Amino acid sequence: MDQPAWKNPRTALIVDGSDAARQRRIPNLASVDLNLLVELEALLQYRNITHAAQHVGRSQPAMSRALSRLRDMFNDDLLVRGSSGLVPTPQAEHLAQMLPSVLNAIRELVSCSSGLRDLRSKVTMAMPDHQSLVLLPYLLPRLGERVPHVDIVTEPLLDGALRRLEQGEIDFAIGQIGAAPPGYLRRGLYADRFTCLLRHDHPALEQEWSVGTFAALRHASIASDSNEGLGQVYDGLVRFGLPGPIVVSNVLTAAVVVAMTDLVLMIPNRVATRVATMLPLAIVDPPVELKPYEVALIWHQRCHHDLEHRVLRREIAAAARMGRLDVSQDQMARRQNDS
Repeated sequence: MDQPAWKNPRTALIVDGSDAARQRRIPNLASVDLNLLVELEALLQYRNITHAAQHVGRSQPAMSRALSRLRDMFNDDLLVRGSSGLVPTPQAEHLAQMLPSVLNAIRELVSCSSGLRDLRSKVTMAMPDHQSLVLLPYLLPRLGERVPHVDIVTEPLLDGALRRLEQGEIDFAIGQIGAAPPGYLRRGLYADRFTCLLRHDHPALEQEWSVGTFAALRHASIASDSNEGLGQVYDGLVRFGLPGPIVVSNVLTAAVVVAMTDLVLMIPNRVATRVATMLPLAIVDPPVELKPYEVALIWHQRCHHDLEHRVLRREIAAAARMGRLDVSQDQMARRQNDS
């Protein structure tokens, strides 16, 4: 009785025509060890198990086992012994042409470093105008170097900012934002203190700077865009029972008014330092201790792992650190000039 002919399992699926399409199966990537592709790249490059093992930092036995697994994966011998070492099969030569682009794409995907300079999108940040004043001069040059085709749009920090983050209408919110509610993430950018802006020749500067002097002055205030407490800069004065302040729409308008009148404006020190470089204003600490002013960045968790979002968060934090350093240097220069 004739015995059935032995068939090489690696050639059992070699069929013709439409049968090949029926026999072909799309592999389940969950069952594929992508590290084997790195080892295949080394094997095809060196055509020597020992040298390939050294290249990827593996032992020779481990590389031999990897070659065996690769042969099973591709249903081909891939490398066979020749007179001068290992010789690639036609299938291996085909893989050698495809493999570099495939591995480079995987490396770029994992490293998250590819294509950032070519990224084109619009990013919307909601923040009070005084935060734009101190943050954007540092942020925009950094983004221009790293993601030059990303357009930045700023808008007021209005009520409903959290809902708008969730719905993707805005990408970031920046301001006096407390603990992040469930579904959101928060990163503190910097802590600041309140200081007072007066015109440089204000009569009050010739007097004892006491609570009485401070309370007797007429105050200006910057209107908040939000009723949710996001971005408030004047709440530190509420406990003094001062007369209602003159409310101005934005920080630059308020600063110009203060520079030309006897009004006093209390704003975060970083903002005051920036404004005082443009107008004839004096910066003095309030005569009472006030709660620190903390600025935070908040975003929705749906964007937490997004590449572009991660880059922008990192750059926003770096810009905030740069502003803090510049403020410290400016204050040192002011103290030297006053001494």
